[in-house]
Amino acid sequence: MQTLLRFKAMANLSAATAMIGRMVLSRGITAQRLSKNVTFYMNELAAPDTGCQEKNPVDHKPLMLILPWLGSRPQAVDKYCEIYFRTGFDVLVVESEVQEFLWPRWGLDHGKRLLELLHSERFVSRPLLVHAFSIGGYTFCQLLIHVSEDTQKYQALTQRIKGQVYDSLVVGSVDQMAVGLGKTVFPRWETLVKQLSLLYFGLFQRQTVDYFNRSIDVFWNSPITAPALFFFCENDPLSNCQATEELIEFWRKRGVDVTAKKWEDSTHAGHLKRHPQGYLTTLNMFLHSLGYTPLTAKM
Repeated sequence: MQTLLRFKAMANLSAATAMIGRMVLSRGITAQRLSKNVTFYMNELAAPDTGCQEKNPVDHKPLMLILPWLGSRPQAVDKYCEIYFRTGFDVLVVESEVQEFLWPRWGLDHGKRLLELLHSERFVSRPLLVHAFSIGGYTFCQLLIHVSEDTQKYQALTQRIKGQVYDSLVVGSVDQMAVGLGKTVFPRWETLVKQLSLLYFGLFQRQTVDYFNRSIDVFWNSPITAPALFFFCENDPLSNCQATEELIEFWRKRGVDVTAKKWEDSTHAGHLKRHPQGYLTTLNMFLHSLGYTPLTAKM
């Protein structure tokens, strides 16, 4: 437990740094900090054509839910926000903390709070799209666990989700999860963190590994069947390429419309930086297939 508390203290420092960086906004974008790790960006630029003639079209304005990777820098996340700002979306950024991964019950609480937020009056009528990076997919999975426990109650939510994007989804063994913690959160102590993480997972298997296995099962059989886009590569140490391809094939057999973009050589959660043209073109086509205005401006 002491190891968990050390992880938490370092993660809180990182979150505080990110909060300061998030103050810089694009013109026409206003931000509201809803909680420590949740920021709502209201886009005052021209909204996409939703075909809605209601008196208050904001209620039907699409909302992009962005779930960043652990240790993400605000400037890096902002690049993705800008893509969706130019497409006319409002953006909700929900950050994750390392302790929510190390102690999954806290992750479930985080997923529950996110679920309640999406059901709040401000967002309950909004069409939703999800863009999850790396461990952000784990955060979304914690939300899905609650949904899967009462699919009838949350049927309206599942129908509101129009598209899902997964970038560098962390899939594979517990060993890969331990490697991921070292590389993304504490790179200076990568080997030590991996060893401590594996020891921790072994000591608290019922509270960690068993939860992870449950999360994996829920994600593979996700109640969300909206079209999906996967970005991944063959040389990602945190994401097993073969496991990702097996997941994609399994979803396709379930009837999910899946688009996949794979590179032989790229960077975990850094595909946009390494391959901007291919990334934006693929994302453009995906958004267009969902009925949203194609991207026209360059990064």
